[in-house]
Amino acid sequence: MSDGARLAVDIGGTFTDVVMEQGGVQESLKILTTPEAPESAVLEGINEILQRTGINASDVGLVIHGTTLATNALIERKGARTALITTDGFRDSIEIAYEHRFEQYDLYMERPQPLIERNWRFSVPERIAADGSVLLELDEQAVHALAGVLGKAGVEAVAVCFLHSYVNPDHERRAGAILAAALPHVSITLSADVCPEIREYDRMSTACANAYVQPMMAGYLIRLETGLRARGLDCPLLLMMSSGGVTTVETAVALPIRLVESGPAGGAILARNIAQENDLSRILSFDMGGTTAKITLIDNFQPHIARSFEVARMHRFLKGSGLPLRIPVIDMVEIGAGGGSIAAVDTMQRIQVGPKSAGAAPGPACYGNGGTAPTVTDADTVLGRIDPSRFAGGQVTLQPERAAAAVEREISGALGVETNVAAAGVTEIVDEHMANAARIHAIENGKDMVGRSMVAFGGAAPLHAARLADKLGIDTIVVPQGAGVGSAIGFLRAQISYEVVRTRYLDLREFNPDTVNDIYAGMRAEAASVVRLGAPDEPLLETRGAFMRYRGQGHEIMVSMPVRALAPEDGVAMAGWFADAYKQLFSRTIPNLGVEVLTWTLSLATDRPGAEPAPLQKVRHHPEPQSQRRLFDPASGAWIGADVYSRAELRPGAEIQGPAIIVEDETTTLVTNGFGATINALGQVVMTRGEERNRA
Repeated sequence: MSDGARLAVDIGGTFTDVVMEQGGVQESLKILTTPEAPESAVLEGINEILQRTGINASDVGLVIHGTTLATNALIERKGARTALITTDGFRDSIEIAYEHRFEQYDLYMERPQPLIERNWRFSVPERIAADGSVLLELDEQAVHALAGVLGKAGVEAVAVCFLHSYVNPDHERRAGAILAAALPHVSITLSADVCPEIREYDRMSTACANAYVQPMMAGYLIRLETGLRARGLDCPLLLMMSSGGVTTVETAVALPIRLVESGPAGGAILARNIAQENDLSRILSFDMGGTTAKITLIDNFQPHIARSFEVARMHRFLKGSGLPLRIPVIDMVEIGAGGGSIAAVDTMQRIQVGPKSAGAAPGPACYGNGGTAPTVTDADTVLGRIDPSRFAGGQVTLQPERAAAAVEREISGALGVETNVAAAGVTEIVDEHMANAARIHAIENGKDMVGRSMVAFGGAAPLHAARLADKLGIDTIVVPQGAGVGSAIGFLRAQISYEVVRTRYLDLREFNPDTVNDIYAGMRAEAASVVRLGAPDEPLLETRGAFMRYRGQGHEIMVSMPVRALAPEDGVAMAGWFADAYKQLFSRTIPNLGVEVLTWTLSLATDRPGAEPAPLQKVRHHPEPQSQRRLFDPASGAWIGADVYSRAELRPGAEIQGPAIIVEDETTTLVTNGFGATINALGQVVMTRGEERNRA
């Protein structure tokens, strides 16, 4: 009866979400994350959902997992004792970084500290030229001697990053072999495996980050697999990657850095599917959980895939203030603005929210778990937006009096205002933070908010979606079913995929199709070897790209490439494709400048059809509210009555006028005065602004 049952698990900073899908029917739950042993919450949640559904563990055919563990380890600096080995004279490259100040006029600017301190950075004699030729052979005796030093020091992981190893990895591979033989229990990361791309600092930073989290992630995945097997789940375990695809445990253990942002990537996949179902070609994906908020722009049903990402930024919106990771990642902005984000009043009498979070332990004050600092969830509780008895499906019973006491003590007392006004100030600040992040993210990508719709999911997003839409000028909001566990549902919609990148310089004046075809053939073989582990028989979809620039420029843009053998005339065609992409991004081209290719990319994924548009819902009706609740309205400064509806009882065609509250187990949707809501044919809540509804 349960053939085809699939499980998805998403570990967040506050909650662990579990979703079971079988025969098109979903069951989900939220459980507090167990930070010291994350697998405990996962296994406990799986046990509970198996009991709820009555599905036998042996009948589950697949488990897909996403986690923020690698991200949190990098942010909190809780990784392994790691050493770096590099070319003689270059051990400080990771600290020199880009040799510029990301905030030029800030006298108190703080740089991100390298993951590996200077006394754990070592160098050996060797040198490879930019064209791959050997200028100085690797001193193997020096590597042997260094292995002895590292062994005595109790090093848990080693990153090896030699100059120009992206074009010739022989020295790195030989050094890695020596270290692996001498230190069998130490994790070895080679930069040529993790990031075979030009730009020494980015490659070194990525290799160090991979080594830093590898022992922790490998140990966690082994414990998780063991726990699953002990419970009778002998099915494959796949891991969500930051690029939006899923991969095998073997790949995740070798390259755990590709799991950074894996949870938010699942949310972007869900948002893409919801956009397809509602025929919304330009959307803003809004994912707000307990610890962070994630915003992604999706155009023509495709999220933008970036080649780099910064983690642990010292300054919230400033590029260059974090640690660069050169990995395939869905391009998004993530800020410390979740339900657990802590609010305080600074010395200038301003309310500040985040990025510090109360997390799962002790959690917001209203959890009654020892937390005393006011959070966004406490503010929402004070404002009457959350039903204390149904929060997180009843897993946590909120205590409104504790929330009010925390807000009064830390915010309203400091500002001399009423508690409800202070709580409204907290929610307004966090909403403005998210709106500002969305505006900056759009500008950085050459896009805007005009004509966009919003897909809102995550435990806190439906509560804040209408106000965020007000700030961004968005008229339509879609809240999907299971919104509170949206990222986990997105895992079940993801493709098994893998991306390969190679830096091979090519001036288009010297274009040789055979050379490029050989590059892509080797990349496809490597990608297929990974994808076929998880999808041995499924048809595959191949995507190619090239990072190109005008000669003399220091940065490249991505240009889509055809999936076919290239011919001699394609050199001229590539220059034209680059010009089109450059003009779209910068609104101009530069005449009489040559074009060059620096890096080639190839992605291989299972070819699964996208979501079909939902049928139109023509029959409308006005359901009776379940009850009424008093809400504090920040606009009028008064308490107002709001109808309360149970989402489980709302049928397609139901129309609701704000102010109203739609409650469900994992989240609550707030329909404000300016919006109305309709339940579409797929059971999704579609909120539209009054003017848009009248035009429809």
